[in-house]
Amino acid sequence: MAMTTKELKRAARIILVGAPGVGKGTQAERLMKRYPQLSAVSSGDLLREGVRNRTPLGLEAESYIKAGNLVPDDMILKLILNELKSKRWVSSESSITDAIPASPSQNPSASFILDGFPRTAAQAFRLDSLIPINLVVSLVTPVNIILSRIASRWVHAPSGRVYNTDFNAPKVAGKDDITGEALTKRADDDEETWKSRLKKFDDTSQPLLEHYDHKGVLWTVKGNSSDEITPKLFQELESRFACGSS
Repeated sequence: MAMTTKELKRAARIILVGAPGVGKGTQAERLMKRYPQLSAVSSGDLLREGVRNRTPLGLEAESYIKAGNLVPDDMILKLILNELKSKRWVSSESSITDAIPASPSQNPSASFILDGFPRTAAQAFRLDSLIPINLVVSLVTPVNIILSRIASRWVHAPSGRVYNTDFNAPKVAGKDDITGEALTKRADDDEETWKSRLKKFDDTSQPLLEHYDHKGVLWTVKGNSSDEITPKLFQELESRFACGSS
Protein backbone atom coordinates (compact mmCIF):
# COMPACT_ATOMS: atom_id res chain seq x y z
CA MET A 1 0.00 0.00 0.00
CA ALA A 2 1.94 3.03 -1.32
CA MET A 3 1.59 6.19 0.74
CA THR A 4 3.00 9.66 1.29
CA THR A 5 4.83 10.14 4.58
CA LYS A 6 3.68 12.83 6.99
CA GLU A 7 5.34 14.65 9.87
CA LEU A 8 3.85 14.79 13.34
CA LYS A 9 3.96 18.23 14.96
CA ARG A 10 3.69 16.95 18.54
CA ALA A 11 4.26 13.65 20.30
CA ALA A 12 1.61 10.97 19.80
CA ARG A 13 1.34 8.28 22.48
CA ILE A 14 -1.03 5.70 21.03
CA ILE A 15 -2.68 2.44 22.03
CA LEU A 16 -4.59 0.32 19.49
CA VAL A 17 -7.40 -1.81 20.94
CA GLY A 18 -9.20 -4.42 18.86
CA ALA A 19 -10.43 -7.97 18.86
CA PRO A 20 -8.16 -10.79 17.70
CA GLY A 21 -8.17 -10.84 13.89
CA VAL A 22 -9.17 -7.19 13.52
CA GLY A 23 -5.82 -6.16 12.05
CA LYS A 24 -4.03 -4.23 14.81
CA GLY A 25 -0.65 -5.30 13.47
CA THR A 26 -1.51 -4.17 9.95
CA GLN A 27 -2.66 -0.75 11.19
CA ALA A 28 0.44 -0.32 13.37
CA GLU A 29 2.73 -1.08 10.41
CA ARG A 30 0.86 1.38 8.18
CA LEU A 31 0.94 4.09 10.81
CA MET A 32 4.70 3.76 11.23
CA LYS A 33 5.22 3.91 7.46
CA ARG A 34 2.98 6.97 7.15
CA TYR A 35 4.50 8.74 10.18
CA PRO A 36 8.21 7.81 10.41
CA GLN A 37 8.50 9.53 13.82
CA LEU A 38 6.29 6.79 15.31
CA SER A 39 8.01 3.81 16.96
CA ALA A 40 6.60 0.56 18.32
CA VAL A 41 6.98 -0.16 22.03
CA SER A 42 5.94 -3.79 22.54
CA SER A 43 5.74 -5.15 26.08
CA GLY A 44 6.11 -8.68 24.72
CA ASP A 45 9.25 -7.80 22.75
CA LEU A 46 10.75 -5.99 25.75
CA LEU A 47 10.05 -9.03 27.93
CA ARG A 48 11.62 -11.46 25.46
CA GLU A 49 14.63 -9.17 24.99
CA GLY A 50 15.14 -8.92 28.75
CA VAL A 51 15.04 -12.71 29.13
CA ARG A 52 17.37 -13.22 26.17
CA ASN A 53 19.90 -10.64 27.42
CA ARG A 54 19.72 -11.96 31.01
CA THR A 55 18.97 -8.52 32.47
CA PRO A 56 17.91 -8.34 36.15
CA LEU A 57 14.29 -7.69 35.14
CA GLY A 58 14.48 -10.36 32.46
CA LEU A 59 15.74 -12.97 34.92
CA GLU A 60 13.02 -12.06 37.40
CA ALA A 61 10.37 -12.27 34.68
CA GLU A 62 11.74 -15.63 33.51
CA SER A 63 11.22 -17.09 36.97
CA TYR A 64 7.49 -16.27 36.73
CA ILE A 65 7.24 -17.65 33.20
CA LYS A 66 8.98 -20.93 34.09
CA ALA A 67 6.62 -21.34 37.06
CA GLY A 68 3.67 -20.95 34.70
CA ASN A 69 2.62 -17.62 36.23
CA LEU A 70 1.76 -14.29 34.65
CA VAL A 71 4.47 -11.65 34.77
CA PRO A 72 3.29 -9.02 37.33
CA ASP A 73 2.05 -5.68 36.01
CA ASP A 74 4.73 -3.78 37.96
CA MET A 75 7.42 -5.69 36.09
CA ILE A 76 5.86 -4.89 32.70
CA LEU A 77 5.58 -1.22 33.71
CA LYS A 78 9.25 -1.17 34.68
CA LEU A 79 10.20 -2.64 31.30
CA ILE A 80 8.15 0.00 29.48
CA LEU A 81 9.54 2.82 31.63
CA ASN A 82 13.12 1.63 31.11
CA GLU A 83 12.56 1.65 27.35
CA LEU A 84 11.15 5.19 27.45
CA LYS A 85 14.09 6.32 29.60
CA SER A 86 16.62 4.73 27.24
CA LYS A 87 15.16 6.80 24.40
CA ARG A 88 15.12 9.92 26.63
CA TRP A 89 11.39 10.29 26.13
CA VAL A 90 10.88 10.67 29.89
CA SER A 91 13.16 11.84 32.70
CA SER A 92 15.83 9.39 33.81
CA GLU A 93 14.57 10.02 37.37
CA SER A 94 11.07 8.69 36.63
CA SER A 95 9.85 5.71 38.65
CA ILE A 96 6.70 3.57 38.67
CA THR A 97 6.26 4.60 42.31
CA ASP A 98 6.09 8.33 41.51
CA ALA A 99 3.00 10.07 42.85
CA ILE A 100 2.39 11.81 39.51
CA PRO A 101 2.93 10.57 35.93
CA ALA A 102 6.20 11.24 34.15
CA SER A 103 6.27 14.44 32.13
CA PRO A 104 6.91 13.04 28.65
CA SER A 105 8.78 14.78 25.86
CA GLN A 106 6.51 16.63 23.44
CA ASN A 107 9.07 16.23 20.66
CA PRO A 108 7.36 14.45 17.74
CA SER A 109 10.24 11.97 17.67
CA ALA A 110 9.05 10.75 21.09
CA SER A 111 5.91 9.29 19.47
CA PHE A 112 5.07 5.63 19.94
CA ILE A 113 2.44 2.92 19.61
CA LEU A 114 2.27 0.84 22.79
CA ASP A 115 1.52 -2.81 22.02
CA GLY A 116 0.51 -5.62 24.37
CA PHE A 117 -0.25 -3.49 27.44
CA PRO A 118 -2.66 -2.55 28.93
CA ARG A 119 -5.26 -5.26 28.37
CA THR A 120 -7.49 -4.45 31.36
CA ALA A 121 -8.85 -1.33 33.04
CA ALA A 122 -6.73 -2.07 36.12
CA GLN A 123 -3.58 -2.14 33.98
CA ALA A 124 -4.66 1.08 32.25
CA PHE A 125 -5.04 2.77 35.63
CA ARG A 126 -1.47 1.75 36.52
CA LEU A 127 -0.20 2.98 33.15
CA ASP A 128 -1.89 6.34 33.78
CA SER A 129 0.38 6.78 36.79
CA LEU A 130 3.41 6.17 34.58
CA ILE A 131 2.84 8.16 31.38
CA PRO A 132 -0.21 9.88 29.85
CA ILE A 133 -1.54 8.21 26.69
CA ASN A 134 -3.10 10.78 24.35
CA LEU A 135 -4.93 8.58 21.82
CA VAL A 136 -6.60 5.20 22.24
CA VAL A 137 -8.00 3.78 19.00
CA SER A 138 -10.76 1.18 19.20
CA LEU A 139 -10.70 -0.82 15.95
CA VAL A 140 -14.09 -2.41 15.25
CA THR A 141 -14.84 -5.01 12.57
CA PRO A 142 -18.02 -7.16 12.58
CA VAL A 143 -17.57 -10.61 14.11
CA ASN A 144 -18.80 -12.37 10.94
CA ILE A 145 -16.05 -10.63 8.92
CA ILE A 146 -13.36 -11.67 11.42
CA LEU A 147 -14.59 -15.29 11.39
CA SER A 148 -14.57 -15.27 7.58
CA ARG A 149 -10.94 -14.05 7.59
CA ILE A 150 -9.92 -16.85 9.94
CA ALA A 151 -11.70 -19.48 7.84
CA SER A 152 -9.67 -18.29 4.83
CA ARG A 153 -6.32 -18.19 6.67
CA TRP A 154 -3.53 -20.66 5.90
CA VAL A 155 0.02 -20.71 7.26
CA HIS A 156 3.45 -22.02 6.41
CA ALA A 157 4.28 -23.35 9.86
CA PRO A 158 8.11 -23.50 9.58
CA SER A 159 8.46 -19.82 8.59
CA GLY A 160 5.31 -18.32 10.07
CA ARG A 161 4.23 -16.86 6.71
CA VAL A 162 0.49 -16.23 6.64
CA TYR A 163 -1.81 -16.33 3.61
CA ASN A 164 -5.48 -15.56 3.13
CA THR A 165 -7.36 -16.98 0.17
CA ASP A 166 -9.58 -13.88 0.03
CA PHE A 167 -6.95 -11.10 -0.17
CA ASN A 168 -3.42 -12.53 0.12
CA ALA A 169 -3.60 -15.86 -1.68
CA PRO A 170 -0.50 -17.99 -2.36
CA LYS A 171 0.70 -18.08 -5.98
CA VAL A 172 -0.09 -21.80 -6.06
CA ALA A 173 -3.12 -22.91 -4.07
CA GLY A 174 -2.11 -24.70 -0.87
CA LYS A 175 1.64 -24.08 -1.36
CA ASP A 176 4.08 -21.64 0.27
CA ASP A 177 5.37 -19.04 -2.22
CA ILE A 178 9.02 -19.41 -1.13
CA THR A 179 9.51 -23.10 -0.45
CA GLY A 180 6.60 -24.73 -2.27
CA GLU A 181 5.83 -26.65 0.90
CA ALA A 182 2.25 -27.42 1.92
CA LEU A 183 0.27 -24.81 3.86
CA THR A 184 -1.71 -25.83 6.93
CA LYS A 185 -4.41 -24.49 9.21
CA ARG A 186 -3.51 -23.41 12.74
CA ALA A 187 -4.80 -25.85 15.33
CA ASP A 188 -6.84 -23.14 17.05
CA ASP A 189 -8.28 -21.61 13.85
CA ASP A 190 -11.72 -23.17 14.25
CA GLU A 191 -14.91 -21.16 14.60
CA GLU A 192 -15.85 -22.19 18.14
CA THR A 193 -12.38 -21.36 19.49
CA TRP A 194 -12.53 -17.96 17.84
CA LYS A 195 -16.03 -17.22 19.08
CA SER A 196 -14.77 -17.93 22.60
CA ARG A 197 -11.72 -15.66 22.11
CA LEU A 198 -13.89 -12.83 20.76
CA LYS A 199 -16.33 -13.16 23.67
CA LYS A 200 -13.44 -13.01 26.16
CA PHE A 201 -12.08 -9.91 24.40
CA ASP A 202 -15.47 -8.19 24.63
CA ASP A 203 -15.71 -8.95 28.34
CA THR A 204 -12.26 -7.55 29.20
CA SER A 205 -12.08 -4.70 26.69
CA GLN A 206 -15.32 -2.92 27.61
CA PRO A 207 -14.08 -1.64 31.00
CA LEU A 208 -10.74 -0.73 29.36
CA LEU A 209 -12.46 1.33 26.66
CA GLU A 210 -14.75 2.97 29.22
CA HIS A 211 -11.67 3.97 31.24
CA TYR A 212 -10.12 5.78 28.28
CA ASP A 213 -13.46 7.23 27.19
CA HIS A 214 -13.78 8.89 30.61
CA LYS A 215 -10.29 10.33 30.12
CA GLY A 216 -11.35 11.83 26.80
CA VAL A 217 -8.74 10.05 24.64
CA LEU A 218 -10.84 7.24 23.09
CA TRP A 219 -11.65 7.28 19.38
CA THR A 220 -13.56 4.46 17.66
CA VAL A 221 -13.22 3.53 13.99
CA LYS A 222 -15.30 0.91 12.20
CA GLY A 223 -14.71 -0.93 8.94
CA ASN A 224 -15.00 -4.29 7.22
CA SER A 225 -11.35 -4.32 6.13
CA SER A 226 -7.98 -2.83 7.00
CA ASP A 227 -8.04 -0.84 3.75
CA GLU A 228 -11.36 0.70 4.81
CA ILE A 229 -10.09 1.60 8.28
CA THR A 230 -6.63 2.97 7.39
CA PRO A 231 -7.69 6.23 5.65
CA LYS A 232 -9.99 7.09 8.56
CA LEU A 233 -7.15 6.43 11.01
CA PHE A 234 -4.74 8.64 9.05
CA GLN A 235 -7.29 11.45 8.94
CA GLU A 236 -7.81 11.30 12.70
CA LEU A 237 -4.09 11.40 13.46
CA GLU A 238 -3.60 14.33 11.13
CA SER A 239 -6.40 16.26 12.81
CA ARG A 240 -5.11 15.54 16.33
CA PHE A 241 -1.39 15.87 15.84
CA ALA A 242 -1.25 18.68 13.25
CA CYS A 243 0.59 16.80 10.53
CA GLY A 244 2.19 18.25 7.42
CA SER A 245 3.45 16.57 4.25
CA SER A 246 7.11 15.67 3.94
